[in-house]
Amino acid sequence: MLTLNLVPCSNITLSKPKSHQYSINALHRAQNQGDFHLPRGLFNKPKSQVISNLSRIHGYPFGFCAKPSSQIHDTSAKITYLDTTGEHPSGVGAKPRSWVAKAAEFEGESEVSKPSKTLQLGIVFGMWYFQNIVFNIYNKKVLNLFPFPWLLASFQLFVGSVWMLILWSFKLQPCPKISKPFIVALLGPALFHTIGHISACVSFSKVAVSFTHVIKSSEPVFSVIFSTILGDNTYPLRVWLSILPIVLGCSLAAVTEVSFNLQGLWGALISNVGFVLRNIYSKRSLESFKEVNGLNLYGWISIISLLYLFPVAIFVEGTQWIEGYHRAIQAVGKPTTFYIWVMLSGVFYHLYNQSSYQALDDISPLTFSVGNTMKRVVVIVATILVFRNPVKPLNALGSAIAIFGTFLYSQATSKKSPKKIEGEKSS
Repeated sequence: MLTLNLVPCSNITLSKPKSHQYSINALHRAQNQGDFHLPRGLFNKPKSQVISNLSRIHGYPFGFCAKPSSQIHDTSAKITYLDTTGEHPSGVGAKPRSWVAKAAEFEGESEVSKPSKTLQLGIVFGMWYFQNIVFNIYNKKVLNLFPFPWLLASFQLFVGSVWMLILWSFKLQPCPKISKPFIVALLGPALFHTIGHISACVSFSKVAVSFTHVIKSSEPVFSVIFSTILGDNTYPLRVWLSILPIVLGCSLAAVTEVSFNLQGLWGALISNVGFVLRNIYSKRSLESFKEVNGLNLYGWISIISLLYLFPVAIFVEGTQWIEGYHRAIQAVGKPTTFYIWVMLSGVFYHLYNQSSYQALDDISPLTFSVGNTMKRVVVIVATILVFRNPVKPLNALGSAIAIFGTFLYSQATSKKSPKKIEGEKSS
């Protein structure tokens, strides 16, 4: 109930244009949702423009954002337009005006917000898939000519580091406050990220891209096992049953793979372990740094991973780089073609990871998991068409079973208790 205590001599008239008619029920719904504060300029705009401002979601495929995105550790906390507006001056008219704006949002939500959000989500997923396909194609093209995954993986982290430094320098992305405890907390997750990245790159250099992605689809298996062993999560029986098709499908695909190579298989498996441990330890060590958003977190992980990886790359294969470079230039014919391929692999490696963080900011973990499963299908099909890799029927069947298993896993984990789901969102 709203009570207005007014001075008897005060004459207050509340009026609104005829074009802004709001139902009493809508006003009551807005009142029950709490108080929101609107700036003066916003309230003088037409209803359609107000609704548009309130219902839009923010997606920036290239990282150029006007405000920090939601936290990677708590994707359920969505930032809306109202969170960034200034507080309304105190007075009798402050609350009723907020109710009217909230009522407008309720009435127009079904007409404006949902289609807009669906379109925005489609764009984010489209960019994510496209960038991933481009990365996988040019990454494999470079490795076919220049089979030195340690140097290429280091270069890709270098491009991502420079990209983020440019965004921070020109204030295109808010630069996080850096402290010694924050850097220390990043050392573990960055190490596991380095292991995951270089292992995947080694696998790409030894086997077909499609085979690496089939094996990498078994990541949920490692997630369930390591989360249980380390006491991070407990899973019901249905989750354990859902990973059986993944194991079966990956096994069938491995034994029937034409380009099978033991190093390639182990590289993909170790990559899964690295990324799972990165997620687990990120959740633990970065719990106190929720003010750092997902994109900034990934930027600093890339920088520290580069410092980890490049010295080891020099030790492992540095003596072969010059000779390998001359052979690659001779094979490709034009040096500029080789340079462009290398640059595209680096740029799109960072962009597709950036898009995945932004997609996770805008959607639930379940939707993200399903989208990631479909992404692997799209990448596998695209790379088979581009590189014309021979695929046996049993190999295709094994790949399909493994991918279907990841879908079952995402459905099984979505039925966990709300408390456990909140815990998974932070990872």
